[in-house]
Amino acid sequence: MTPIAPHITAFLQQRLAVDRRASPHTCDTYAYAFQLLFQFMSAVLRVAPADLALEHLDASLVVRFLDHLQQERHNTPRTRNARLAAIRSFMRFVEYRVPAALDQVRCVRAIPAQRTDTRIVRHLSAEEQRALLDAPEPTTRLGLRDRAMLLLALVGGLRVSELVGLRLDEVQFNGRYVDVRVRGKGRRERALTLWKSVGDTIRAWLAVRGAAPAPELFLNAWGKPLPSTSRRPPRRARRSGPSGSRRTCCGTPARSPRCRPRATCARSRCGSAMPAPRPPTSTCRPTRRRSSRRSRR
Repeated sequence: MTPIAPHITAFLQQRLAVDRRASPHTCDTYAYAFQLLFQFMSAVLRVAPADLALEHLDASLVVRFLDHLQQERHNTPRTRNARLAAIRSFMRFVEYRVPAALDQVRCVRAIPAQRTDTRIVRHLSAEEQRALLDAPEPTTRLGLRDRAMLLLALVGGLRVSELVGLRLDEVQFNGRYVDVRVRGKGRRERALTLWKSVGDTIRAWLAVRGAAPAPELFLNAWGKPLPSTSRRPPRRARRSGPSGSRRTCCGTPARSPRCRPRATCARSRCGSAMPAPRPPTSTCRPTRRRSSRRSRR
């Protein structure tokens, strides 16, 4: 019996991280897939994870594991295929290290992936875009930041990770336009030349950003970089109205596929004009005037 522990350690620490230069998210996803696999194998075979052997990982057990993901854990076919891709990649790594397992590797790699549904990615209408851009408070520091982030995401079609990872040296003002260099998924870069309204919005944010030591363009209230994923808001903040359904500022459900800035950007490039945000003076009144009205009442 060939212990599987040294092979999985070399695969995660050397093959993915060093040889393939996989991103930390990919390494974490593969590690979690094998964590689920070894838990399942340990429960089925009644063997501790450290005592598992490579011969235990045959095609029949992998199929049972994939069925367990869909039936017990209620995973979608897309998630099932992602777990299978991690196992296939590991078996391709093993076939060069253990020649005696070539037939076992061939059987595992022959397991087919399930077909998934391809849904149409919807876009925001002009009214929804305008409502989304007018939602932030234009007289506050965070409101200016949110307005700049929303407009840049809609116009440039940026992902959340691309938006929060944007650095100051990657934004260059060229007269009326602004040049943005985006570092995208898979270490791909692209250059965008955006028009005057985007440049004015970014300039308004830079005027109140302050001299923070962080190199990122967008910062939180404490002057630190924004995370690419955030915690879920409290239940009270997620509910709006008596029905308790989550809604965005444009009136669409929060989990609806309509709120997709990348699809909205592609739609605008095909002929639909991107609505410009309203000027700050027409969207909000000064704070002093509000307080004076409340005192009169």
